[in-house]
Amino acid sequence: MSGPRFGSLESGGTKFVCLVGSAPDRIEDEIRFPTGAPEPTLARAVAFFEEAAVKGPLDAVGIASFGPLELRRSHPLYGHLAATPKPGWSGVDVAGTVAAALGVPVAIDTDVNGAALGEGRWGAARDRDTFVYLTVGTGIGGGAVIGGRVITGLVHTEMGHLSVPRVPDDDFPGSCPFHGDCWEGMAGGEAVAARWGRPAEELTGETLRRALHLEAVYLASGLRDIIYTTAPERIVIGGGMAVLPGLFPLVRDELARTLAGYPGLPEHAADDFVVPAALGRLAGPAGGLVLAERAAEQARRAAGGGASRPSAHVSGVPPLEEEPA
Repeated sequence: MSGPRFGSLESGGTKFVCLVGSAPDRIEDEIRFPTGAPEPTLARAVAFFEEAAVKGPLDAVGIASFGPLELRRSHPLYGHLAATPKPGWSGVDVAGTVAAALGVPVAIDTDVNGAALGEGRWGAARDRDTFVYLTVGTGIGGGAVIGGRVITGLVHTEMGHLSVPRVPDDDFPGSCPFHGDCWEGMAGGEAVAARWGRPAEELTGETLRRALHLEAVYLASGLRDIIYTTAPERIVIGGGMAVLPGLFPLVRDELARTLAGYPGLPEHAADDFVVPAALGRLAGPAGGLVLAERAAEQARRAAGGGASRPSAHVSGVPPLEEEPA
């Protein structure tokens, strides 16, 4: 394939997705395999990229990983996993391992931030500069893109652990092991399965109707907080729960109710304000391509704009119009 060749790695808690390309519709090669122990799993990903590099050099690799991650670029553990519930993975240097093996610039962010970048470039938020991407699957995760930049600070955002008000007479304790009845503890897929005794996709009839109502109420409560704190131009929702039939109209109706006319913007009531994700399973890997592109551009700038290939390093991912802090 002509043009840049980027590697993308979506490092998930259950599977790894590796691909080479430059856009979701320009993928040269792809592989998926289960997430096992850190060393053999990362070695398999590296082997895939090494084989791809035989056909032509890779410009950079972007990683969209499960977390929590250390994303402060000045921190000595940048690119490492923190205390993750995934057995054996706490403290693993995901980004550094890939960079050292491949000798190309490597950038890393969370899987949900990666999906946000992918949806912002090619998907449901591609015409917006400030938006929020949420994945509502087993749990809930969110990435906020403000002025084209994914927001991180001491840690990446953890929107799934927002507090949401209980529906009156709802005695479900919540499924979050840390907070019980936080947002994902009440509205994530694991919570729905625990509440009704089976996964959401298996619900039917009156049980499905009741489950959808509660899901819409709790999702709208969390969305209100996000609207008031990040002022997004659009909210994109992906993940397994997002495909439940009829969910989005219910969420929009409940959101209008919980906003209660404040601040009264017509955009908040529009059908294109809260929308489903467009890229599906490619959202995270597409984000990896964006991260790789930014890492390659940053490396070129650091090298003074020359044509020579940069040495291996782990890159941060500032916006292309800004120099890294």
